Formats: sequence, structure tokens, C-alpha cells
Amino acid sequence: MAKSKYEYVKTYERDDFLLPECYVVVRIDGRSFHKFTTDHSFEKPNDTRGISIMNKCATEIMKSFTDIEVAYGESDEYSFVISKRSNLFQRRSSKICTTIVSFFSSNYVFHWSQFFPETPLQYPPTFDARCVCYPSRKSILDYLSWRQADCHINNLYNTCFWNLVLKENISNEEAQNILKGTLSAAKNEILFTRLGINYTKEPAMFRKGSILFRDKVDQKVIDPRNGKEVIRKVSVVLTVHEDFIGLPFWNAHPHLLV
Repeated sequence: MAKSKYEYVKTYERDDFLLPECYVVVRIDGRSFHKFTTDHSFEKPNDTRGISIMNKCATEIMKSFTDIEVAYGESDEYSFVISKRSNLFQRRSSKICTTIVSFFSSNYVFHWSQFFPETPLQYPPTFDARCVCYPSRKSILDYLSWRQADCHINNLYNTCFWNLVLKENISNEEAQNILKGTLSAAKNEILFTRLGINYTKEPAMFRKGSILFRDKVDQKVIDPRNGKEVIRKVSVVLTVHEDFIGLPFWNAHPHLLV
């Protein structure tokens, strides 16, 4: 950049480097998504298309930013966990945050018609984002457990609420009053005895959210030396819907978040 008498204005900028040797979470959230999903006629309590487009956007981010080890999504939010050894954008918080959230937003618009072919996009969706540092493997696993616990709680409530409204044709206020103060066991009972729904049989994608990570899988490729088809181990981004609260999931994938 050429020097000029105006260059002094750079002194107003402030460094926002994230702490070294910490996992960095970039969590994005849909802004005013209650209105957005209503305006675009999302199915209640869950819309497979809405979750699938979020997973598609997250997958594209994982492909583009290899420093992201794990991503977890539920509803209109996604968390991206960046390796503690990463020096992505020199660990500048604003650069990391804005790049990831803008790329996610643009992918959402770009892939909209693939998932909602009969629903025109009326206006662009908006997402906000923040960066948070976690200093240890325990703290980052606790963070992810917190988000999945949130998924469990919110989805159980929403499944009860919307099935009461839609199946029993009652008002939102009446459904809220029925569920007020109820614990998980009571909500499961309402679903089963009153609405004929076994919550444990609901799709895992709704109940557990989506976790994305890289792993090596067998894949057919063409050997450039002789043009023959061979089986090779290649790294791909996988999407699964499993419980990862506790250690069994992480013990099964020991290469993650080490």
C-alpha cells in the first residue's frame, strides 16, 4: 500500500488476535429465522429441506477451510471448531468470523433452489457469528455437549408444541399452557399417549443434530499410471446424526480434536 498523509487513520484499527493454542469455535446463528421460515413455509416442527441446506452449507465450509476439524448444527445454528494449532488468517477474530459467516450465507442463497425448487427465495437470509476460544479438549467437548443438549431440549419441546397445534387444532397459547413446567418425561408421555408419537422413533437428524468431520474412506479412483480402477483411502467430509455427549463417540474417532 502506497504511503500517504492519510495513512495515519490505520492507527484507529485494533488487533483482535485470538489466543494461541486454543480451539476456536465460530458459531453462526440465523437472524430472525422465525420470520424467515414462516415466510418461506417451512414445515413444522422440522423441515428436512431446511436442515439439509444448512448441512450442505456447512459441508462446503469444511471443504474450503481444512483447519476446521468438526462442525455441529441444529436448527438455524452451526458451530465450526478450528484446530488449536491453526494459524488461519493469523488467528484474527474478525477475519475468521466474517469470512466463514459470509461464505455460509452465500452458499445458502446459492443452493436454495436445489433444496426448495418450488419455493422462490423472497429475500436473502441473514446470519450473525462470533468467535470463542476454548483452552482444552475437555472444554471444547463440553461446549459441543452443551449444544447437543440444547438440541435435545428444544426439539422435544417443538415436537410436542407443533403436534399439539397441528393435530389437535388448538391455539399456540393453549399448547404453551399444556407444556408449561413439564419435564422431558411428561413431554414424552404427551407425545406417546395423546398424539401417538414415539419420540425415540423420530429421525435422528431432528433429535440429535448433525455432526460433520473428516475421515478416510475407501473410494474407487483411476490410477493415472495405467488408467485402471483401484481402491484408495481418501479423506471426505462425513455427516452423521449420533450422540456425542460423553466419550464413546470421541473414542471411536480418536483423530478428532487432539
